[in-house]
Amino acid sequence: MSDPDTISVYDEQAQQYAELTDDSNKADRGMTDFIAAVPEGGMVLDLGCGPGASALVMAQAGLKVEATDASAEMVKLASANHGVTARQAEFTDLNEVEAYDGVWANFSLLHATRAAFPNHLVAIHKALKPHGVLFIAMKLGQGEGPDRLGRYYSYYSEDELKTYLQEAGFTVTGQWHGSGTGLDGSVSDWIRLAAHA
Repeated sequence: MSDPDTISVYDEQAQQYAELTDDSNKADRGMTDFIAAVPEGGMVLDLGCGPGASALVMAQAGLKVEATDASAEMVKLASANHGVTARQAEFTDLNEVEAYDGVWANFSLLHATRAAFPNHLVAIHKALKPHGVLFIAMKLGQGEGPDRLGRYYSYYSEDELKTYLQEAGFTVTGQWHGSGTGLDGSVSDWIRLAAHA
């Protein structure tokens, strides 16, 4: 994510976003399945970690957690979680090779442009160890553009997402659908896909 307006919104509303997402992952089936799919004590990346709620759950489960976010304020909040190493970085900064057992991209890559999205998936594939796992959550829909708060979003259909993942070298192994209220107060349908390299 390199859109300055999107980063600015997250910097300004980091605490509100943290409150919105504080308990969202503690009883989350997708998170439970992600942790189970990673080797015990494995190295994982929370890509676009926000305030670090997911990263904390992973660390508490005994995983080694690296977390990145483009928002400096989000990184500060994530870094305060015990066992979480967080740093400021954009999606284009991901250049590791076979470094992670798992990548958790929970409602983060929806801020990437549609043009850049395929390249980010390729970079994630390269960063994963052989048979490493990816869990990605995105809002469903069409098109791209700013939301009510000025954050940049790209929307995809389920079929589009599966095609992009397959073209990047992933095998899709599971999916979940849901809906929820975001920071801007709107309700959106979403999908989370599990895949492996």
